[in-house]
Amino acid sequence: MLSAVGDAVHVLPVVTALKRAWPETRITWIVQPAAHSLVRHHPDVDEFIVFDRERGLRGWRGFQALAHRLRDRRFDLVLALQVYLKAGLITHLVSADRKLGFDLRRAGDLQWLFTTERIAAHPPQHVQDQYFEFLDHLGVSPEPVEWRLGLTEGERADQARFFGSLDGPACAVVLGTSRPEKNWHTRGYVQVVEELARTHGLRPVLVGGPSPLERRMADEILAGTTVDVVDMLGDGLRRLLWLLDGCVLTVSPDTGPLHISRAVGTPVVGLYGHTNPKRYGPYRAFQDLVVDGYARHPGEECPPERTFRDGMNRVTVERVLEKISLAMERYVRP
Repeated sequence: MLSAVGDAVHVLPVVTALKRAWPETRITWIVQPAAHSLVRHHPDVDEFIVFDRERGLRGWRGFQALAHRLRDRRFDLVLALQVYLKAGLITHLVSADRKLGFDLRRAGDLQWLFTTERIAAHPPQHVQDQYFEFLDHLGVSPEPVEWRLGLTEGERADQARFFGSLDGPACAVVLGTSRPEKNWHTRGYVQVVEELARTHGLRPVLVGGPSPLERRMADEILAGTTVDVVDMLGDGLRRLLWLLDGCVLTVSPDTGPLHISRAVGTPVVGLYGHTNPKRYGPYRAFQDLVVDGYARHPGEECPPERTFRDGMNRVTVERVLEKISLAMERYVRP
């Protein structure tokens, strides 16, 4: 599993289940730098091999460096959890007795060429359960589902200093995603941060990355409200982790921080319109807090893989504020 932060979070319960079932097994994770920065302290991974695609010659030097590092290694089993071509090429580079991948229908980008064994075909389901199909194939139970995405002592100290400087509990507000179709609008966020502060007594904390889009959205929100909003955009997934862990609530579209929030147990109001929350929503928790703009009308059964370019327009401010009030009533404690 190389890159996507949300998918990397979904892999963590797979890792914990394997280590729980096979405690003597040595687990190596091949991963790209961004996702590695989040999961690098995981207690059930014995070794990380970081694949750096940004090494010039359109990434081929990264493949050469990885091949050099793997040349004297042989593994008993490879789990090919990602179906992009670059992941398939890496699967090809790894010497292993078994290479387990998706069934032919789901083996995108010719993944089936690089594997020796495939999980059974299955109708679309939540992404987390889709990864658990690999465990089922191996006879390993995923229960109890554990992410074990903990903080270091230094991160706990940074977290304590930050939240100790606030005058009350905080709500993380995630602004942007890697796909514009999944983003909400800043005029809605302005009303949300005002409701959080004035009605619920929460300090809004803007979280996310340093992208120009997120920076522009944050500046528009800060300029559009008089409530005290904390701007914590910037680099660092580990900082994002302790921010989400320390907040009492998160408001987020379908993106990696939403799944991090779920993994650390922080209630999350999910804003969904472009993607199906039944497949990409917070796993086994906080479904009652999802604002479902994916369904065009209440109760509609939607194909799991369909997407809507206009779906986020059905995520109204009124529906978001209702879910925030519900979260405060059901999940947030003084």
